[in-house]
Amino acid sequence: MNKQRRIRLGESCSLLEQALRIVTTVRDQEQDALDNFPENLQNSERCTTMEHAIDELEEAIENIEQAAESINNAY
Repeated sequence: MNKQRRIRLGESCSLLEQALRIVTTVRDQEQDALDNFPENLQNSERCTTMEHAIDELEEAIENIEQAAESINNAY
């Protein structure tokens, strides 16, 4: 792989790191909001939706980490 392609891959890893920070922050904020939900509403549809969003964000975090690792292994 030539230098320019390695540089481009490095740029993509930087963008993935930025995306990872953003998604992790949003996931943490959503988890905090869920944790602070009133006890009488914890079985509500809203809580179920929040739990689903948190699960999806955790999967996205894993996928971003895996993508960055794969790119790093490529060069």
